[in-house]
Amino acid sequence: MSRAEPGAVLEARGAALGYAPGVPALQELELEVRPGERVAVLGPNGGGKTTLFRGLLGELRPLSGELLVHARLAVVPQTERSRLDFPVSARDVALMGAVGRLPWWRRPGGAEREAAEAALARVGLAERIHDTFGDLSGGQRQRVLVARALVQDAPLMLLDEPFTGLDAASAERLERLLVELAGEGRALLIATHDVDQARGWDRVLCLNGRQVAYGTPAETLVRPVLEATYGGDIVDVDCPEHGHERAIMPAHHHHHH
Repeated sequence: MSRAEPGAVLEARGAALGYAPGVPALQELELEVRPGERVAVLGPNGGGKTTLFRGLLGELRPLSGELLVHARLAVVPQTERSRLDFPVSARDVALMGAVGRLPWWRRPGGAEREAAEAALARVGLAERIHDTFGDLSGGQRQRVLVARALVQDAPLMLLDEPFTGLDAASAERLERLLVELAGEGRALLIATHDVDQARGWDRVLCLNGRQVAYGTPAETLVRPVLEATYGGDIVDVDCPEHGHERAIMPAHHHHHH
């Protein structure tokens, strides 16, 4: 770790990840993420986004190279994949973020409950702390999961397609929250299919079994890179009001337009 650039929360040096010895599912990772950066992770289904996140969580060891995480991390999963039939409250879910930081013999107490309630207030759900998680809207559930990550107090957050299934108002509110979190110095890796949204973030990581590109949106969100990322299967739609062409993924890659 001593070779890390000062302040880097994550770096990869020629890293390859895979599920079987000698069979990489994702390779040629060469990147660095610094505090306060919002990084869009783009790629087709099966392109390596989940593999990368599993490597960062330590569930997969690099087959070669180095994948170094220099900060505590938290994961915000897709709310669509969350179990909704457990009778737990929004506060209960947020409180789960404290469990990993406590000794095995200690149950969450008043301080942890206060942290969970403060996190829910931070994401705009102070009035819903006692509501059953499964009864909340998709956007509200996603914000509860962000609150759980806030309770973990992690400088690095991994978000697995957090905008999937959200209506426009919920997505806009979540995006404002992510801007605030990055402004506080948290590094955010956000798996997404929304190329146009990624144009507003700091860096973009394009994956398709390997690292296709990593850099600013201006460097990465160009037609040759997107074709290499999505196998040439993209469609251009003119957006003169944005001053650029908008690349739209086909339906089997793109959950919402």
